[in-house]
Amino acid sequence: MSDSFDLLKYLKEQNLLVNHPEFWWPSQNSFEIFLGAILTQNTKWENVEKSLWNLREKNLLSLVAIKEVDLDSFILAITPSGFKNQKSVRIKKIVSNILEQFESFESFCENVSKDWLLEQKGIGLETADAILCYACNQEFMVVDKYTQKLVASFGYEFESYEDLQAWCEYGINENLDKIFKLYKYEISLNKLYCRFHGKIVEYMKIKNKQSNKGKK
Repeated sequence: MSDSFDLLKYLKEQNLLVNHPEFWWPSQNSFEIFLGAILTQNTKWENVEKSLWNLREKNLLSLVAIKEVDLDSFILAITPSGFKNQKSVRIKKIVSNILEQFESFESFCENVSKDWLLEQKGIGLETADAILCYACNQEFMVVDKYTQKLVASFGYEFESYEDLQAWCEYGINENLDKIFKLYKYEISLNKLYCRFHGKIVEYMKIKNKQSNKGKK
């Protein structure tokens, strides 16, 4: 494998996203994606889904609703995601900052920058890119521990998140014409990044299950 384009081709042949949404992330609601990207820190996605269900039941899926709800009620709603006290305070703070800076979630999605997100308490590189890529439909490739582990298995080691991300994005950007032929249509770069990351995650989940079975 010479670059991330070769990796994409290999993963595409595995038909990993057949039963998944078009942009892979399990929710098509941008605000739920935004919350989920924060709630999923240090926990399993199944726990995040429980928190999101609680928030739906309590009608707490908007900037204003989260800002106005009392902290104890919000903590209770997101308890399944773990680190409930820390996450609740940080989410309420970023929600207030979004309302103050952008006035609406739609405006936030259209105008937010990565630098702005990284200035928010509790938002690191991976979370920022997840929000930008999946909630805001911006052209950022999310890379995570799955990505790092997979490319390492092919002999590629990177010192930083940014270096790994640059490697993933470069191979894609340099081979867009070939990718369009591969997909048989001109797939948007945002959608491509979404699906590439999704393929990596689903592939590594399968590999981990196979590995765990082999240990029994």
